Amino acid sequence: MTANLDTRSVESPEATEIFISGTPQENVPLQDQAREIFAGISDVLRSRGASILQERIFSTQAAAETLRKARSQAYGDLDDGVTPSFLVAAEGSSGPIAGVQVHAVSGGSRPEVVQLDGNPCGRIFRSPRCSYLTLSYISVAGILPAIRGRDALDTNEAADQAKAMMETAQAVLKKYGVDFLSVPRTWMWLRDILSWYDDFNHVRTKFFTDWGLVGPGTRQSMPASTGIGLGPASGGHCAMDLTAVLEPSDSIRFLQAAGKQQCAMEYGSAFSRASKAITPASHTVFVSGTASIDTNGQTTHIGDAAGQIKTTIENVRAVLGDMNCGDEDVVHIIAYCKTTEVEKVFNAYKDTLAWPWITVICDICRADLLFEIEATAMPRQG
Repeated sequence: MTANLDTRSVESPEATEIFISGTPQENVPLQDQAREIFAGISDVLRSRGASILQERIFSTQAAAETLRKARSQAYGDLDDGVTPSFLVAAEGSSGPIAGVQVHAVSGGSRPEVVQLDGNPCGRIFRSPRCSYLTLSYISVAGILPAIRGRDALDTNEAADQAKAMMETAQAVLKKYGVDFLSVPRTWMWLRDILSWYDDFNHVRTKFFTDWGLVGPGTRQSMPASTGIGLGPASGGHCAMDLTAVLEPSDSIRFLQAAGKQQCAMEYGSAFSRASKAITPASHTVFVSGTASIDTNGQTTHIGDAAGQIKTTIENVRAVLGDMNCGDEDVVHIIAYCKTTEVEKVFNAYKDTLAWPWITVICDICRADLLFEIEATAMPRQG
């Protein structure tokens, strides 16, 4: 076996949610790594009678096509046509593939496929408990001018793409009778993030203000979020994933500040530190991308990878604690390391927590940040 699979699940009378983290074994040929990861995921899904709700694949650009082919061969009729998020990272210790994350569900009817201009882009799972929507790989690279082959990033074009991406997601949500107020979690995949993160934050804050998520008289209903330096393998400056609760309405709790960290809006980033939402089997806590930042919003342990890693883990655990989650409740987690040198330092900490780690090499949202973690947890008490 040339893959490592971590599978965690939460069951209820209405449904079972399954969280799979697949990572390759080191020093194995790329094609073997890809084949074994997707064969293993396919086996889990078939044995549990499960359907995919959301899927992310982290690799180098050069490895993306090998992964596409391996996925297609392994999945067969499990593939409902929704393209997973193919996200470009630098090569890490495991080679060109960092890992694959799958959120799946079993019980009741299969998820229905959501269409965007005739293309599958997400899924809805309906049960007596809730109606839950996911959108994957929302991008407008084909609408605005292509960026492939360019050496420099046009920040005006990047901001335009981010605005169009947000508007596109909102249009899909409106089709199902909701908007971003029903979104507990977003993931913002931003190529060359350090070149235009301020521009992205301006676009996001204006969009959320215009739609009543933030500003005077609002509840500050910002989704938990990750904004990270991973671009879509298909091209373009940005792409996004999200989850939304169609029913019941007003069932999402947003945590603006937690542990040692204050509201991110204080330094210009429109996201909540965490959110809690009803999901098919229970309730899910989404912890935003979290780094070594203090109560004043300043980066700590500059230049010290070990210090940033330790502080980041403490910050994530503080958020989990404020949401009544323990370490054993974590079902998905990603560690973002700026370089392979940071990854080597992180490897010394990895095994201190029995979390289902996927480690990805990429830029973080600040030049002086070396490390970031995002987490998903399902507290067993509901």
